[in-house]
Amino acid sequence: MNYRKTLLAVSIVASLCASGVLYAQDAAQGGPASQSRADKAKAKELATVTVVGIRDSEAESLALKKDAASHVEVVTAEDIGKLPAKNVADTLQRLPGVNISSSSASEGGFDESDRVSLRGTAPSLTQTLVNGHSVGTGDWFVLSQVQTVGRSVSYTLLPSEIVSQVVVHKTSEARIVEGGSAGSVDIITRKPLEFAKPVTAEASIGGVYSDLPGDTKPQFSGLFNWKNDANTVGVLVQAFYEKRSLQRNGQEIVGGYSQIGANDPIAVAHPDLAGVYYPNLTGAALFTQQRERKGGVIDFEIKPTDNLTLDLSGFYSKLKADNYNRNYLMWASQFVPSGAGLQPGYTVSNGVLTGATFAPVAGSTTPYGVYDQISRPGASSESKYLTLDADWRVTDHFDLKGQIGTTRGSGASPTQDVIELGTAVGAGANWMMRGIGQPTNWNLGGDNSSPSGIYPQAGWIFGGQGIKVKDKEDWAQFDGELSFDGGALTSLQFGGRYAKHERSNPFEVAQGPNWASDWQNPAAYPTSHQNYPGDFGSSLGGSFPSDIWYYTPGQLAQIDAQFANRDPVSRFYFNDIYKVQEKDSAAYVQLNWESGIASGNAGVRYVKTDETIGYTSTAPDAEASSVTGPITGSAFGDYYWNVYKHSYGKLLPSANLKFDLNDQWVARFAASQTMTRPDYSALAGSVSADDLTHTGSGGNPKLKPLISTNFDAAVEWYFAPRGLLSAGVYAMNLKDYVSFGNQVRSFKDLQATQNAGHDVYSDYLISVPTNVNGKVRGVELNYIQPIGDNFGVQANYTYADGHATGDKPLQGTSKNTYNVSGYFENQRFNARVSYTYRSQFYAGVSRTDTYFQQGIGNLAASFGVNITDWMALSLDAMNLNKPKLKYYTQNAAYGKQPYAFYDNGRQYYLNLRFKL
Repeated sequence: MNYRKTLLAVSIVASLCASGVLYAQDAAQGGPASQSRADKAKAKELATVTVVGIRDSEAESLALKKDAASHVEVVTAEDIGKLPAKNVADTLQRLPGVNISSSSASEGGFDESDRVSLRGTAPSLTQTLVNGHSVGTGDWFVLSQVQTVGRSVSYTLLPSEIVSQVVVHKTSEARIVEGGSAGSVDIITRKPLEFAKPVTAEASIGGVYSDLPGDTKPQFSGLFNWKNDANTVGVLVQAFYEKRSLQRNGQEIVGGYSQIGANDPIAVAHPDLAGVYYPNLTGAALFTQQRERKGGVIDFEIKPTDNLTLDLSGFYSKLKADNYNRNYLMWASQFVPSGAGLQPGYTVSNGVLTGATFAPVAGSTTPYGVYDQISRPGASSESKYLTLDADWRVTDHFDLKGQIGTTRGSGASPTQDVIELGTAVGAGANWMMRGIGQPTNWNLGGDNSSPSGIYPQAGWIFGGQGIKVKDKEDWAQFDGELSFDGGALTSLQFGGRYAKHERSNPFEVAQGPNWASDWQNPAAYPTSHQNYPGDFGSSLGGSFPSDIWYYTPGQLAQIDAQFANRDPVSRFYFNDIYKVQEKDSAAYVQLNWESGIASGNAGVRYVKTDETIGYTSTAPDAEASSVTGPITGSAFGDYYWNVYKHSYGKLLPSANLKFDLNDQWVARFAASQTMTRPDYSALAGSVSADDLTHTGSGGNPKLKPLISTNFDAAVEWYFAPRGLLSAGVYAMNLKDYVSFGNQVRSFKDLQATQNAGHDVYSDYLISVPTNVNGKVRGVELNYIQPIGDNFGVQANYTYADGHATGDKPLQGTSKNTYNVSGYFENQRFNARVSYTYRSQFYAGVSRTDTYFQQGIGNLAASFGVNITDWMALSLDAMNLNKPKLKYYTQNAAYGKQPYAFYDNGRQYYLNLRFKL
């Protein structure tokens, strides 16, 4: 059997067995027998027939999985916009070994999947590609722009409408672009010459209803494809638009847990409370947002000769994400240490003051609460790319492909209108914690429903302005394949790639109060206001303030215009400024072979990376390649701009072995080494050093790339055209995994230098990201069962056990993940119900504590009816079980304590689809 024809042949057989109604993308499936071998090669590369219906799509996906040379999972689209999800991540979470998360920093989760990770690892260890190339990305949330800046892609920018097929590579091949230590996700888009008909037109129009905000917003997607009768010229145009409202009800303990000092008045009066911790800044957080996603795809494909195909493809997606976050907080650190008004009956558990009542104190000027209102108009993220591909079949046995491309991503926070106000002066407060599974019950005295009790003297004005993070890459690559007739060797693949990548945030102004204004005068603030939803507290299942007042975004903008200092020089915030440039060169060779029941590939990829990392510090870094400074003028102090240069080369071998034991049984084995470069914020985080204590914190430009040594084995039983029972095991040994620790580094001691009159460099203990080791071991089980002609069920389970050096947790490792779904489909109706669950996982570091997201399950359902041959109606429901996102923090001193709780409500999508 010829390796070059395998995927094409199986795709044809699968589509015939499925008996689907083909509106083929793949002209090789519907074209004449005399169709050129160039078309067949393209069909092999894309390996997809877009089919109508759940059953046909499932049969196609399994056929492609079965025939693949390596261990993959495949999802094929049914019709435009008919993936069982609203972005690509929603669908991938239902595959074995795949996890999703709905946030990328410490902002907490939302109602839409945002990040994808594989096999119990962090999202940064999963490479996301589009048509085999990288894609620039951006984040709309400010912390993901300047503090937690990873290498993962935001899937909120990748709507399901653009997808022809998604291939999840769980084992590596030398030909795949490096970057995914845990694996790669390749999103394959449609191409003009792969459609069966000269003209194809499809459209979807509808709306999305979100139950917490209680409104409906429009959505639209459309596709038009034209090609000539000779199948030599084609143009595809796609567009998508979606607007929706988002509301998240939450409780957050943003101040962590503070400790009562032995000399604090409360400890003097109550010695049993000395050394006890208490929750600080427990807040009722209401987040609202208007999301508007729009963009499209344009693709022009031409075959000037039978053996040459050229393709020009462009993609654009922008997410407008204006948002408003309100957090009404109990400010325990203001009143607990004094002990004033503490009533009998307080409770202590595991060293934590879990319940207490503090009575009002007459004449007190202590604010028992503080209120943060943060409006972010203009927040957005963006992704786009432009590629030019050439596919030249030089001879019947030799192919050459070339690609040049450019991609850009950005995340912007142009404005943050913020006011922080003290409140509930001397009004008393109480709380009762209920463990990590339920929100804390708490209350503040005074009037929560109006701004009558504001106390600006205890407040502040903060918030970064003018932030626009840029992510860009330009690349060129070529790939060749030499095919052999006869013998065990089927083909030799080889190629090279050069890319220049940059991620940077060049500017930020951190506003503060204008001390020449009257910002501390309560009478200077508006008296009109709005209020939280009346059911705010009941939505989360707790008892805490709900009818809380707030200013409108317009009022906040007016307040900051009147009271804020946004001077671009004195308020320049150098701590969030960074620039990482990488020049990546790669070359590979891969040998493909087949003999009897055995087949596989083996290859090696060599990667060389030249890094130039720019970052700021409050003292010059003695190990930097160059240092500029001190740079003066900022109210945040003098700073230095450091540039660190670093180069490394890595040889990444890979091998895949497959046994087709018979028509139904397949066994697979794989081994490889893969690489992921460190996150941008880990490399270029601002370094702050204290001359008094000789301590500090910051990034670490000397981090090494993570190298994972991987082993994989699986057995698959395809007992029916739509049936599969499989089991697999995997192991990843992670060398130079990035964790956090302390490091001794040399900096210029500014205070000692001033005293000595000459440069003095001292050792500082800096808390920075460091390279450690880790490992992940896991098991995957998958079962897909057709039931008669119209029903079917799917179930899969993934076990992952991951740890870093010192038995520390690995970010993103859920020990147990499972998915269960069932469907019905006939010529007229289709329905699907799916439930996905992942157990708790380590989510990151908050202040000095680690924090975890608790286990969560999501229920989704879809229903469709074919009204005519060209029109269908669909209803999709997401988060039907109203899952609550729950987080807890963990510390050796006080164990597990609640951190945050969120409710995002349900979402319903109703769409009418047309196709010609």
